Amino acid sequence: MRGVRCSATEVQSKAYGALDQRYIEEETFNHIYEQAERVSKLDSGLITYLLQNQSSSKPNKPNKHNEHNKLKKPKKRI
Repeated sequence: MRGVRCSATEVQSKAYGALDQRYIEEETFNHIYEQAERVSKLDSGLITYLLQNQSSSKPNKPNKHNEHNKLKKPKKRI
């Protein structure tokens, strides 16, 4: 996930280069830069959410006293 933030920053850097070399106009640059900024913020929000909810998503360890975890005897066939 953190790679997305790096990629967004790289896009912004490349956009600066393209603007400096006059491959793109300032309006296009602004659009690219804003979209990359948006992706970076969304990525940060997702990482924060996942880290905050990490402990609640872990499966429960089986409890040997729990009825659901006891082995049931197979039924006898007649």
